[in-house]
Amino acid sequence: MNTRHSAELGEHSSAADVRRSLSYLMPHLAPYWTRSLRAYASTVYESKRYQSDSATRDHAMHLLRNCVERAARRSGYDEEEARSASLELFASPVLQTGPHCMLVIEPDAFYTHLFSLLGLMAHGRQWHINYFVSTSAFKEKAKKGPGWLQLEGEPLNLFGLPRSQMDGSSIACSDGPYRFALSNSRGQAAPNFSAARLLEELPSAAFPSAAEAIRMANQTLWRSKFPPSVKLLQLDDFDIADLIADHLCDEGSWMPVHMIGDGAIAESTLSEIDRLNASAWGGWVRRTTDFFWRLEKNRVVPLRLQDGKLRTDRSSSYEVGFSPGSLATALRQRAILPSLFTAFLVTSILPGVRVLGGCRQTVYFPLMRYLASLCIERSGDLSLLKALREDERPGLWGHRVLRPSGGYPFQEIGRAGGVSPLLASYAEMPLVQASGDLASFTTDPIWAELSGHIAAGEITRDSDEWRWSGV
Repeated sequence: MNTRHSAELGEHSSAADVRRSLSYLMPHLAPYWTRSLRAYASTVYESKRYQSDSATRDHAMHLLRNCVERAARRSGYDEEEARSASLELFASPVLQTGPHCMLVIEPDAFYTHLFSLLGLMAHGRQWHINYFVSTSAFKEKAKKGPGWLQLEGEPLNLFGLPRSQMDGSSIACSDGPYRFALSNSRGQAAPNFSAARLLEELPSAAFPSAAEAIRMANQTLWRSKFPPSVKLLQLDDFDIADLIADHLCDEGSWMPVHMIGDGAIAESTLSEIDRLNASAWGGWVRRTTDFFWRLEKNRVVPLRLQDGKLRTDRSSSYEVGFSPGSLATALRQRAILPSLFTAFLVTSILPGVRVLGGCRQTVYFPLMRYLASLCIERSGDLSLLKALREDERPGLWGHRVLRPSGGYPFQEIGRAGGVSPLLASYAEMPLVQASGDLASFTTDPIWAELSGHIAAGEITRDSDEWRWSGV
């Protein structure tokens, strides 16, 4: 059966298929399946001190460090701590990008944070820097997503919102106030012991957006539950919006001169995305929006690049000029937010930072690097192109690497007597066991399709698209 057709019919991969595909695309991973989780985490966070012969890359790293310091101050850290965070990123350029904007005790996020702690502590690091996407919808599917949390087997609505307020809405929008409620389907706030205890720990203040509420709650929970030797720093899409605006207002940056420029490189990038989607790589880098999202009252909507302007294709008819000045103003005014490709360009590809991600990021990030390489080649910046070619493992699997089945972190922390004992209990577990059934891969039809393309020889490590992966 045609692999694309089989994926559309909802056929899934097995865990063994996924491990084979991952090991083929990322050969460095193969020996780690039988080694300890700690060993893999240590390797993921082991990176060379930042060095570059590219002035473009150096400048991008400088702007990213400024962004990190700003975000640290916004999160309540003092000037010395903010400086320490940016220096550590410079010394060890690794960024966790797997968990989206969720409470740190939500299972999808929690076990990834444990994995990151194992890697960070193996190298004596003091900062867990995490870019978490805040353009997410309140729910990914029924009672699951950033607006939900399961406690004692019961799905709870974080903010006690009616369904009408959650369907299609984005947690990034400033349409609050938002207060934590932890209510069940009957509208009862904190209906069980764990929920009541957690609600006492969460901030009682009102927040303008759900994303801001979750960000601040995470700082509180991290300080009370996680090892004090490692500090948490969360970068959200507003931090990245300001970083992109910094690039666009800076004549020394590659981005306003080349990526935006006269629009020719941007247009060619969109054409290349369309070509990828007509190939065996179809579906991995989708044109959900063109470089930026429009931020409306309660949702984000796609923008399309047409005749030198970004426009919505809705009746709201918003448009902004595709020029450095116009885009910088719109970003600072929170009228638009970056797409994932644009965010990765300034947080990883230009400054040379390794990013850790989940099942889809392991494939779409190398393809994004390929798209960026075409842009850089067309711009004529050969020193930056050389730096990109020399990147060492710029994107690695680092989300849902530890994924025990049926885990309820809040209760598990209590039973173990804290996070540190949990770290010890998982650290020596073989990776093949720690990663569980790889459900995030096996239940995703696009992975079944990818495995089929690899088996048929239609996707190889030597393909032009994959050679930018750095593996």
